[in-house]
Amino acid sequence: MSAIDNLPPLREVIATHQLSARKSLGQNFLLDLNLTAKIARQAGDLSNCDVLEIGPGPGGLTRGLLSEGARKVVAVEKDTRCIAALNDIAAAYPGRLEVINGDALEINPLEHLTPPIRIAANLPYNVGTELLVRWLTPPEWPPFWQSLTLMFQREVAERIVAQPGSKAYGRLAILAQWRAEARIAMSLPPGAFTPPPKVSSAVVHLTALPQPRYPADAATLSRVVAFAFNQRRKMLRASLKGIAPDIEDRLRAAGIQPTERAEQVPLEAFCALAREVQNP
Repeated sequence: MSAIDNLPPLREVIATHQLSARKSLGQNFLLDLNLTAKIARQAGDLSNCDVLEIGPGPGGLTRGLLSEGARKVVAVEKDTRCIAALNDIAAAYPGRLEVINGDALEINPLEHLTPPIRIAANLPYNVGTELLVRWLTPPEWPPFWQSLTLMFQREVAERIVAQPGSKAYGRLAILAQWRAEARIAMSLPPGAFTPPPKVSSAVVHLTALPQPRYPADAATLSRVVAFAFNQRRKMLRASLKGIAPDIEDRLRAAGIQPTERAEQVPLEAFCALAREVQNP
């Protein structure tokens, strides 16, 4: 019996179902249920929320979310080996856990969730950034989710909260801070995971703003910052030359010097540039 529920400890679950972590799926399992419950608490009061979890593995965070009172958890797991262990959790929490065996990049979660919705996940490293960008850049805002509580490699977490002028500042910082409040909620050493990754990890909590900080089209802004940070050391007039033939004029109209580099440009100016680029 574990410390947070009547289910077996995770090491026993992994042994029973022979769930060795697979590098090809970006898996690193958290086995300390007190720690997974602490991560779940970073998502706030879940008693009136449905929670989307991606890549639950053997269900450590899943159990944390349920023990902390989540109204319902929808867990999307690609690895068929984990489904039996997750179904055991569903049986212990009747009506509160729906397990979906599938690819999170291909599933429409809104078919399974009822608002208000929060997302909490120890994201598989190989799809984490792509999922975050998708959640931050829907055409319409506010999004279907209220908040994101996500585990990343520490380096990725620092990129999400970075400020202009820092080495970590780039595309993720702009897209995250344009439409959300972002902060690092807690850090975890490699030894917290099985197998231990080579780097530290961190939990990032993002709260959706009612509206973006500055007006811009999501697709255009995403395209502009992708070009701008693709070659960080180049001046913007060079890295953005593929965006528009008169890019120097558009940069100046947005209040940006063409000789500046992307890491020097604040969020507001990138949004202004996106508006300039979108207009013919």
